[in-house]
Amino acid sequence: MILAGQPMRDGQLGISEDKQVARKTFIIDTNVLIHDSAAITKFKDNDVVISLSVLEELDGLKRNTDEAGKSARDVIRYIDSLKGEGGGDLQQGIQISEGPKVRVFLDAQIDRVEGFPLSLDRMSNRLLLVAHLLKEGGENVVIVSKDFVTRVKAEAMNLESEDYENTKASYEELYKGIRRVEVAKREIDLFYKDGTLADITGDFRPNEFAMLVSPENSSAVCKFNSKTKKLEPLLQVSKDIWGIQPLNVEQRCAIDLLLRDDIQLVTLIGPAGTGKTLMALACGMRKTFDENTYSRILVSRPIMPLGKDIGYLPGTKEEKLYHWMQPIYDNLEFLCSTTSGEGNGAATLEFIMESKKIEMEAVTYIRGRSLPKMYMIIDEAQNLTPHEVKTVISRAGKGTKVILTGDPTQIDNPYLDKDSNGLTFCVNRFKNQRIYGHVLLERTERSELASIAAEIL
Repeated sequence: MILAGQPMRDGQLGISEDKQVARKTFIIDTNVLIHDSAAITKFKDNDVVISLSVLEELDGLKRNTDEAGKSARDVIRYIDSLKGEGGGDLQQGIQISEGPKVRVFLDAQIDRVEGFPLSLDRMSNRLLLVAHLLKEGGENVVIVSKDFVTRVKAEAMNLESEDYENTKASYEELYKGIRRVEVAKREIDLFYKDGTLADITGDFRPNEFAMLVSPENSSAVCKFNSKTKKLEPLLQVSKDIWGIQPLNVEQRCAIDLLLRDDIQLVTLIGPAGTGKTLMALACGMRKTFDENTYSRILVSRPIMPLGKDIGYLPGTKEEKLYHWMQPIYDNLEFLCSTTSGEGNGAATLEFIMESKKIEMEAVTYIRGRSLPKMYMIIDEAQNLTPHEVKTVISRAGKGTKVILTGDPTQIDNPYLDKDSNGLTFCVNRFKNQRIYGHVLLERTERSELASIAAEIL
């Protein structure tokens, strides 16, 4: 199957190399355009059809103030702008510079078509009707939708359908950031003696960690330096970081990334209780309050409820955010208690909040800001779309460090899954960049109960 958003090449679909692959007609569902407002441009050398029903759905969404509303407005503006390029006719199709030919299919006068088994009272069925009519007209039709039910209906009607794959990255094959490498004992001894070791495998990514183990049970943990092409030791942490210390190798590697100023983007992925948010906050406190490397800590989370939403909250923006940011306050209170001793945590927390060096913000309000010399923590980033993650990271000014934490297997956003969310997408796109580091945390350290729950539930 040819994935949506990927250019077709000769030799696919069983066609011989010396023949040109047949041009396809991709019919785009609304959910694809909301997920990626630039999706129209991704179907090189093919036809892209936007049905009138899709335009109606976009028109209904454009008034929303959320990300879906913004994407709807972007798509509508883009389609409208095509009419000004050479005075083209959208019904006949307009060739755009990226390759596809875009046209709008006017299905407003269609009430019932013989041979079409579904009622037309649903927008998804009207999309399938457009595909049915174009296929009857001899076109090589493919429906592109992120809705599983729509794709199943298409298959039942013998229509080809695909998920939108352009912004997907397989979570099962996701880069882990740390690997286990078996070596001879003398290699480990040499590493401890010289402080460095040549790249053993030849395929390490920038800032990737390696746990070297030998048959004699000796071991060492090191990080690949893409500049020197060597494995180097981790940063030495002389004391605890605001009362916490790493409890396993994965946490030790994560703290190394969080404390390095030359690594400007860090992603931490793992189930509940692996210490992602706590470590990010503790290292942020060290770098901001103790070392003055950053001017402020900015903590943000997507406003995405678990289960049924409780509705509007009264009060100012800060009062509304307090409930959404409660997990952050819990972690801050824990850090203040561990570093100040029992009974003094409340006073330390009050001092921190009054210092104005830590700011809580909803992701919604980050767009448009320029954030220099800040330590940004985006918690629960798996609930962000790839476009939202791009928006957040692109806010980073000079001297700013961005940390994304989350668990792609625990997504509350109904339009995302573990492969299409912004956190997974970010790891896949940044894994070869020198200023980026990533660790997949798998061991839960919160409590025995949390560890068992994460494993068996």
